[in-house]
Amino acid sequence: MDGSEGSEGLQPVIIGAGPAGLTAAYQLGKQGVESTVLESDSVVGGISRTEVREGWRFDIGGHRFFTKVPAVSALWHEILDEEDFLVRPRMSRIFYRGRFYDYPLRAGNALRNLGLLESTLCVLSYLWVRIRPPSDRSTFEGWTASRFGWRLYRTFFKTYTEKVWGVPADQIQADWAAQRIKNLSLFRAVLNSLLPRRNQKEITSLIEEFEYPRLGPGMMWERCHELVIDQGSRVIFEHPVQRIRHEAGRVVAVEAEGPDGPVAHPASHVISSMPLPHLVLAMDPPVPDRVRDAAGGLCFRDHLTIALVVPEEDGFPDNWIYIHSPDVRVGRVQNFGRWSPHLVKDGRTCLGLEYFVTIGDDLWTADDDDLIRMAKNEMGLLGLLEPDRVQSAYVVRMPRAYPMYDAGYQNNVAVLRDWLATSAANVYPVGRNGMHRYNNQDHSMLTAMLAVENILGADHEIWDVNVEQDYHEEIRRDPVAPSG
Repeated sequence: MDGSEGSEGLQPVIIGAGPAGLTAAYQLGKQGVESTVLESDSVVGGISRTEVREGWRFDIGGHRFFTKVPAVSALWHEILDEEDFLVRPRMSRIFYRGRFYDYPLRAGNALRNLGLLESTLCVLSYLWVRIRPPSDRSTFEGWTASRFGWRLYRTFFKTYTEKVWGVPADQIQADWAAQRIKNLSLFRAVLNSLLPRRNQKEITSLIEEFEYPRLGPGMMWERCHELVIDQGSRVIFEHPVQRIRHEAGRVVAVEAEGPDGPVAHPASHVISSMPLPHLVLAMDPPVPDRVRDAAGGLCFRDHLTIALVVPEEDGFPDNWIYIHSPDVRVGRVQNFGRWSPHLVKDGRTCLGLEYFVTIGDDLWTADDDDLIRMAKNEMGLLGLLEPDRVQSAYVVRMPRAYPMYDAGYQNNVAVLRDWLATSAANVYPVGRNGMHRYNNQDHSMLTAMLAVENILGADHEIWDVNVEQDYHEEIRRDPVAPSG
């Protein structure tokens, strides 16, 4: 990594005004370094924005403020005042064949809902993979089946995962699963459910509550934007980056397309949260063919939210519900009133139906009225809501919500990293799309914080952030945790 001692003469350009980009600008500003932030959209926050429609506020997917990184938590509370945070109970369930299952799975609840015969078959399936584990555990399918058994995998993981990614589960890599699915030992969970509570020696616990800004996550980034401007930096909206000029192994300028034409910004360093392949393909002179092909091999999954305003009593107690039925296309349903009462209006709540799509497909290009009609019909088919209870509705499209973890992504990312390290050493990819990694908001912020420290002379390996094979939502209780 390139590092420069001190802050004299620095001209950092930051691409993107989401959590990573604004964190970088804010951290630089605290060191007396003014930066230029280029944002292609008209608002801050990226996927962590809060969408506002006629006084209704809703997330793009839901963003809990929970982290294992103390520095990130401290920064959240530095940006927002304490009274701006709510402490919310965590509740999410799986809806499958008309029944609700706790998620992460709890053996007692799952086995009761499945019934005696199906539970017995699930246990036998689990015991079978203890004897004959899947031959390929590098994929989502093999990794998950090896930990739950084939029968529970097909019931609770296959359908939803294939909705999210739009490809068979054996084409998704296991490193996504390791951090997104609690590695439940079915045998241990059953044993623990039978033992008295005082005799259990669990070393980890699931987070049961989280912090949340009262007006949604966008409130955090709108305030951070104000602080960055107060520090003397610039945030320039509707200026998508088109060209990144480099010479002698370093980027020297970033060119964005503004309303009046292209504008070039000299750069001593670049912190980039724009999609990694787009960053590399914007390089001038162009990258070699091998690098261009690797960039072209990195794909994204896009996101639709269809928000339905309903009477409060038509909501549910969960923050969200996973929909595992293959008969409908909705993948998850949020109840925004359970995130914060300030997102909704008195006596009503807003249910956010999430659809995982690809730009240009039938859902992405459908008329809003057709999408709303489909959403209401699907809620009716599931028995979760009578369609005629919907009072109003809104559609929000979010491109590039999820970097694809397909079979080739690791090799393609490695090619781009290697080229950047030798040909653009003063460029720091950060955040989810910037690193083509399924970072949570806290990890995205941490990558930006470390990038700033590197610019000021440190030598962190930013790509090591969020590579631990550890479930994101567990807190260790034991005072001495094993290493490795």
